[in-house]
Amino acid sequence: MLADILGKLIPRAQSRELRSGQFLFRQGDRADYIFALEHGQIILTRYLSDGKSVPMHAARAGQTFTEAALFSDIYHCNAVAGAKSRVRMYAKHELLAALERDPSLALKYVASLSREVQRLRTHLELHSIRSARERILRFLQLQAGPDSEYAIQGSLKDLATSLGLAHETFYRELARLESAKLIARRRGSIRLQKTSAV
Repeated sequence: MLADILGKLIPRAQSRELRSGQFLFRQGDRADYIFALEHGQIILTRYLSDGKSVPMHAARAGQTFTEAALFSDIYHCNAVAGAKSRVRMYAKHELLAALERDPSLALKYVASLSREVQRLRTHLELHSIRSARERILRFLQLQAGPDSEYAIQGSLKDLATSLGLAHETFYRELARLESAKLIARRRGSIRLQKTSAV
């Protein structure tokens, strides 16, 4: 994971505590750090020129965020704590120096970033699907393990948000999919039935 690699590259990074609703940074602030979330939730939101906001990502414990700012002067979104949170702060100039010093860890870092790009492309693919039913089924097809089961990470409300669906719509579609026997739900997981197809 990127957080583990960052910890090896910069073992003495400082931490910061945030209360729920507190900003870590605002869109346009100088980008001095790359962050890893130790616990809690950080929500990244971008504001457009027309004043509308676009949710970008909800970081969970163990995840890194703002890697795109490594070669940017400013942050291009807001970061606010969705719950009481603690982040590790990796100074960009220290990170770049550490990557130059340790080529093997630098390669691992690049590989992790590559996987993050793949995750974002999947995110874009899912959000291009207009039907909530088809979006949910496609997500489950992409994320389920070999046993056709997806282990839910976080809450169903968080999952709905990550899929760009209102949680009421998400719950309603899950109930319909279960009624149609396309999925089977149990505590902490959703299993795709063999007949599931988009």
